[in-house]
Amino acid sequence: MGKKVVVGMSGGVDSSVAAYLLKEQGYDVMGVTMQIWQDEDTETVSENGGCCGLSAVDDARRVAQKIGIPYYVLNFKQEFQKDVIDYFTAEYLAGRTPNPCIACNRYVKWEALLNRCIGLGADYIATGHYARIDKLENGRFAIRNSVTATKDQTYALYNLTQEQLSHTLLPVGSYTKDQIREIARQQDLPIANKPDSQDICFVPDGDYGSFLEREVPDKIPGPGNFVSTDGKILGTHKGITHYTVGQRKGLGLAMGHPIFVTEIRPDTNEVVIGESTDVFARALLCNKINYMGMEDLPAPRRCTAKVRYAHQGAACTIEKSGEDQIRVIFDEPVRAITPGQAVVFYDGEYVLGGGTIIGACPV
Repeated sequence: MGKKVVVGMSGGVDSSVAAYLLKEQGYDVMGVTMQIWQDEDTETVSENGGCCGLSAVDDARRVAQKIGIPYYVLNFKQEFQKDVIDYFTAEYLAGRTPNPCIACNRYVKWEALLNRCIGLGADYIATGHYARIDKLENGRFAIRNSVTATKDQTYALYNLTQEQLSHTLLPVGSYTKDQIREIARQQDLPIANKPDSQDICFVPDGDYGSFLEREVPDKIPGPGNFVSTDGKILGTHKGITHYTVGQRKGLGLAMGHPIFVTEIRPDTNEVVIGESTDVFARALLCNKINYMGMEDLPAPRRCTAKVRYAHQGAACTIEKSGEDQIRVIFDEPVRAITPGQAVVFYDGEYVLGGGTIIGACPV
């Protein structure tokens, strides 16, 4: 029997095919769905293709039965609440825009699941993420772009540790989405035509503001002022948790031309409004650094950086500006540098590391 691998099965096509591929490669495969958020009703979860609700369990169990592997549901609701939900609400209340999928990957899908599975005798965990893992010449493990740029998920995995990477398999990263779906059809997997999940799993309707009002109703700041960059009051906003830097739609301000959120000020409960040029910046500061392909940053280094999941990446120079702080200077101005989001550094196809954006800064 091959080495034991625990596959995190979300009930979707990617993780299902990951389990199938690993079994075909000779691994001793076990499927696990992480019970992290099951307070939605079944109808809501099904409609939104939720990756962690009741329908996900049903679909994953049917796939496991089809490909002939043992399957279990493990409860991680406590870890998910602490490391994802509580973080998510705290960031929005602080005027930042969090990335809960990155937090979930690092602290729940990897740290909590890996620790539990290693304790059960597993050698690896695996997921259906579109990314690859290589060991570089410097001896470090690094996430590598998947073969398909349209589904590349390396940005969301930048925060994994060397220990986690050494115990991780990502089998679908060498395939395109179409190829993965075709494998699912060929093997007659019951989820072959299931649509991909969208948005954040615990906010299936995409209304973050309403979710926060339900989650922490006693902490939500009320309406405040929209102000211009020079301090002029422009109108009243619904509450800072409804906005993010770079936002244009849903502001409710009739200015006669496009306007954008340029800053959120939790201390004064203000949302700053500016012109399109105001949302571009040449440099940013980030902290909470995770080094991946590089062990440290002893001197300025040229690389490419992505400031959000859908960002194509931009040429820049990165340099240390403190013990746990890096300054990123872009060759050309970058749009909507958003506090709380991740900035991820690449050397070609490989992730060098990344951090959490503090905000734009002078060049």
